[in-house]
Amino acid sequence: MTEPVMIGEISDALGLGDHELVSLVGGGGKTTVLFALGTQLSGTVVLSTTTKMGRDRTGGHEPLLAPTDDALRAALAGRRVALAWGALSDRKALGVEPHVCDRWFGLADHVVVEADGSRRMPFKAPLDYEPVVPSKTTTLVACVGAAALGAVISEQCQRPERVAAVAGCSPADVLTPPRLAAVLLSDKGSRKGCGASARFVIVLNKVLPTHSSFVAELAELVGDAATLVCLAPFGPEHSPETPAAS
Repeated sequence: MTEPVMIGEISDALGLGDHELVSLVGGGGKTTVLFALGTQLSGTVVLSTTTKMGRDRTGGHEPLLAPTDDALRAALAGRRVALAWGALSDRKALGVEPHVCDRWFGLADHVVVEADGSRRMPFKAPLDYEPVVPSKTTTLVACVGAAALGAVISEQCQRPERVAAVAGCSPADVLTPPRLAAVLLSDKGSRKGCGASARFVIVLNKVLPTHSSFVAELAELVGDAATLVCLAPFGPEHSPETPAAS
């Protein structure tokens, strides 16, 4: 889907079913997509992370800290959507182990987990211990901020040396469509942790008309290897700090 859609349409654009464990990896837009899915998915939804999140980024939800299964069931019965973290540090919410998300998948209709960190950079390639993807993931979503499209790798990517190594170029080079496609489709890049039965989706965030030729070439390179979804720029009314409907 290379024609940009609004963030309010992201659930339909991703083609999600009635029972999904969605893991969000990569760069820009993960938290926004996480809270948008909490609002849009039908049934009960657990939102969480296996890494870290800003403790102020709650989407209007009252976080549960290391909830028992009974406490989570009660929260879902009352609120439909529950945000669950492992613990709090001074500035961060600390995530849960991936097997916990797998277990929660048996308690809720959907689990959506931020399974990667990028220090708010538009794109990245993972280190050896990244991402932290639950084994029961049904849809792996690789996020790319549009600021990385056609930009110098060292200027707009976290782990630029890793991005360049997977793309077969230098960190001083531009992230062209072939280089981006190489990282996105590599098991050492954005597909890392994608199980054999999981769908792989690429989400380009904040796509503008000026990106149309880049996106068209990327779509051709990706082909049937992944679903490609483009998100139009979203305003403050869709930011992660906006209270989400329950």
